[in-house]
Amino acid sequence: MSSLGDAAENFFNNAGSDRGPWLTVAFAIGIGTWFLLDSVWQWVGFIACCVFAALAAAAMWRGRGDRVRLLVTAVSVCIMLVAGVTTIWARSEMVGAKAIDYPQMMRLDARILERDERPAEDRTRLVLAVRDAASAQAMKVRINVPLASDDLAFTEGARIRLRARLMPPASPILPGTYDFARAAWFEGLAATGSLVGDIELVEPAVEVDALAGAQRRLSAHVRKRLDGSPGTIAAAFASGDRGSIAEGDDIAMRDSGLYHLLSISGVHVSAVIAAAYFLAMKLLALWPWLVLRVRLPLAAAAIGAAAGIGYTLLTGAEVPTVRSCVAALLVLLAISLGREPLSMRMVAVAGFVVLLMWPEALVGPSFQMSFSAVIAIVALSGAGWVKRFLAAREESWFARTGRRVLILFLTGLLIEFALMPVVLFHFHRAGFYGAFANIVGIPLVTFVTMPALALALLLDLVGMGRPIWWVVGYSLELLLVLARAVAEQPGAVKLLPQMRLGTLLTILAGLAWLALWRGGARAWGLVPVILGTSMFLATPKADLLISRDGRHVGIVGQDERLLVLRDSRSSYARDNLLEMAGSTGEVIPLDRWPQARCTPEFCTITLRREGRDWHVLMARSRGMVEERALAAACDRADIVVAERFLPRSCRPLWLKADRRFLEREGGALVYLDEGQVRTVAQAQGTHGWWRGTRE
Repeated sequence: MSSLGDAAENFFNNAGSDRGPWLTVAFAIGIGTWFLLDSVWQWVGFIACCVFAALAAAAMWRGRGDRVRLLVTAVSVCIMLVAGVTTIWARSEMVGAKAIDYPQMMRLDARILERDERPAEDRTRLVLAVRDAASAQAMKVRINVPLASDDLAFTEGARIRLRARLMPPASPILPGTYDFARAAWFEGLAATGSLVGDIELVEPAVEVDALAGAQRRLSAHVRKRLDGSPGTIAAAFASGDRGSIAEGDDIAMRDSGLYHLLSISGVHVSAVIAAAYFLAMKLLALWPWLVLRVRLPLAAAAIGAAAGIGYTLLTGAEVPTVRSCVAALLVLLAISLGREPLSMRMVAVAGFVVLLMWPEALVGPSFQMSFSAVIAIVALSGAGWVKRFLAAREESWFARTGRRVLILFLTGLLIEFALMPVVLFHFHRAGFYGAFANIVGIPLVTFVTMPALALALLLDLVGMGRPIWWVVGYSLELLLVLARAVAEQPGAVKLLPQMRLGTLLTILAGLAWLALWRGGARAWGLVPVILGTSMFLATPKADLLISRDGRHVGIVGQDERLLVLRDSRSSYARDNLLEMAGSTGEVIPLDRWPQARCTPEFCTITLRREGRDWHVLMARSRGMVEERALAAACDRADIVVAERFLPRSCRPLWLKADRRFLEREGGALVYLDEGQVRTVAQAQGTHGWWRGTRE
């Protein structure tokens, strides 16, 4: 034990790594642990274990000069782990809203809290403060209003009356898909729904939300100046309004790896702050009195900071924007103080601030992708060989530009590699040309579109912005041409089976080790990366996909085709089935498959897996069936799936996924070779947003 302690102490002494970022990592691990553990007793037990470990470390190593590093590391990590668990626990208790118990029609007398216009979807979303008619309890709901029933008077603060069809926030349709119930819990939403009939304006808004009003006016102004797709994307850049972007453009940007440009983040905030800083430096230098009395970098940094904060607020202050703004402010502070602006400590401080304010952001793709990309960039820029490669030397302009383009390409490849596990876990897809697209897309947006957009808006104050709007529109046309060209290439996007949570955590642990450690110790991070990659490659595809309501069932075959129980009009259900199956092939209804037998009430199919036949019986309707005939059919089946309750006499050989099972467990993935069933409930525990139960 003593020799192990000596080895650990020497490792920490010789690692040469900044220990500050690891505190943020420990804080994030504490938050993630709260999501992974199931119940209050497990959370309390984890906190108790951390406190005990810190006290034990203090008792063993306090006062020992040869254990200083170990003592500081153990105590500080335990403190941050406890801080992470308690922060997210407190956040959940403060903002979490219990969902309504069942779907219902309700007449609402409501006050509008938020208004979100989405012309591309032909609707407006209104977030309303209402009272439950039965219990008189205050709650927050979100209603979709068709544009035909919308009115500009329905703005923040207005009081309205309406009739709505309300639903509890939906849990994941399948294990591993988007958990809207969890997101709604932290947004305080008790229900979502749609308008039935018309809306009556009872009381107009007395005090208009100046920021929200300015955001909408700015978005409308930009769309008025630019028609079509360039106008909708320019409005997203200027005000954060992505509701007008057409579905085709949205898909092209996503499949080309350029979708991050539509989310106001580092590229946009950096462009705004850099432009403000540069202009302030040049213009303030023309004032001799100020130059002799004030350090210009400090004054320019203050102006850049004000521009960045204003832009962040104007665009909605979403997590990527806040993260980028905090990081940019730290860079400005470092420049003002003459310190190194790009460092892992800067990224760690920005991450800690975001997690302290919105700890639930940790489990969302936005936070994970943003910080993965930034950490990759900072790690690469801080590498010794990169600094030597980019060092100033006597050479031609062409050679200097070539080296920077090469590093830009390597940065794009590294970002793609760093984001790959996160993208596979959340979206079940991999893009292969994103690095190439970003080499053109990021400089185009940073150095052409964003400066031109700011200049056009500024010149519009005096009515002289029209020529600059042409530049903005043309640059965005080029961006869309690039996105469509890349997205249409063969193999641009590949759907893959879902990455398991354990695999994701293993790979991320290795990537974090590679990014944060220095010297020879960094190489140890390759071990979990290789292990996680091997785990992913060995991950089997589910044979049977059962949605949370039992209406949608997917059967994965030996090729790219997916068999489905119903030819549903729901693109949401179909897309989720395809993603979880890792299939981009044809979707075939089961009643058109030669090997299946279907009646109006049921379908049966026999699946051959690893030398064994599995007989599957699936209900197609809720029509009455003679119980004796149903029981006989169940006796011959290994698996039975139904959206309704089945009698106890229905006893299949292995799995009975009827309404009783699905209400308790949620959607399910069935792996026949392993004899395993994964359900939504297995990853939910007793958190407030989960309405099912576990046996």
